[in-house]
Amino acid sequence: MVMSMSWFIPENEFDIFVKNLSKKRRLFVPVKENSIVRFVEFKDGIKPYFEKQATSSAKNTIFPQTETLFRFEYKKDPKDLKKFSVEISETIEAPETVVLGTRPCDARGFLVFDKVFLNPKHPDIYYQNRREKSLFITMTCTDPEPTCFCKAVGSSPADSLGSDILITKVKDGFFVETITEKGEKLLNELNLKDGDAYSKEAEKVKDEANEKLESPFDTKGLSADILKLFNTNFWEKELAHCLSCGVCTYLCPTCYCFNITDETSDSEGERIRTWDACMFFHFTLEGSGHNPRPTKAERFRNRVGHKFSYFPDRYDGMIACCGCGRCIKSCPASVDIRKVIIDLKEAANESA
Repeated sequence: MVMSMSWFIPENEFDIFVKNLSKKRRLFVPVKENSIVRFVEFKDGIKPYFEKQATSSAKNTIFPQTETLFRFEYKKDPKDLKKFSVEISETIEAPETVVLGTRPCDARGFLVFDKVFLNPKHPDIYYQNRREKSLFITMTCTDPEPTCFCKAVGSSPADSLGSDILITKVKDGFFVETITEKGEKLLNELNLKDGDAYSKEAEKVKDEANEKLESPFDTKGLSADILKLFNTNFWEKELAHCLSCGVCTYLCPTCYCFNITDETSDSEGERIRTWDACMFFHFTLEGSGHNPRPTKAERFRNRVGHKFSYFPDRYDGMIACCGCGRCIKSCPASVDIRKVIIDLKEAANESA
């Protein structure tokens, strides 16, 4: 962390700011296509959409939905055709990248990924390289969605944790403040106006945004409550209308499940990593045909348990949920994880 410095961008100059960000680096911005808002690489002619939280999180900027880990080719030994060698080529270099327009929940989500993929003993070099080359410019969530519950998991609409730069919309433009050294270095390149005169207004905007949100549940004791109700019919009742479609995991900023497959053609091929979801039946299906989590209730129990019990117990209390509410907003069956947790705590108290 560095001592926060502040700048100001007049509203009519923000488009110029966006274009300047893309001159030396790859830039991702949220773009609205019909009713869907997703992060895409910025190019001339693209109009970013910053008014609302993106439909999907920004995790694809560092953790692509599909990526080739390496390519391979089998080659016969010309002197002994029964012998083969395998040549492997990999590309792990990543371009300098800026992600603009994330909300605090998006940036905070990557801290969960870091615990898993930046393990000091076994770091994921593909994720690591992208993470090191990426910079996140987050916007204060001045108009939270009705489905947002970030305060319940220890965050807020102006949380800077995980961000490099934080932007807050004020009356005449945008108040910009640095969070990390990477953020400070980038802003020093852009020759922006001093923002000290707007700092009080920005703080007021943050406070007002924070007041708009309530905390629907208390996470204290939640890990123990989940384990207490582990072998009960609570989960069947709560998940009766779930479709097991997996949209909750695909849109989630903290879900990182993946599958790896080898795709071959003749003697060549590539190893591909793709997103997967714990809500799918086949995710835990073993080669023997046995599935330790055969029902949707058991799979959702695992999803909630991982976020609020298993992950916090392993990583010093860090909750693997950022409260973005995407899983609620986009669920076709209207499963509300807030209600599930509230019901769970009540059921745990009744069984005490």
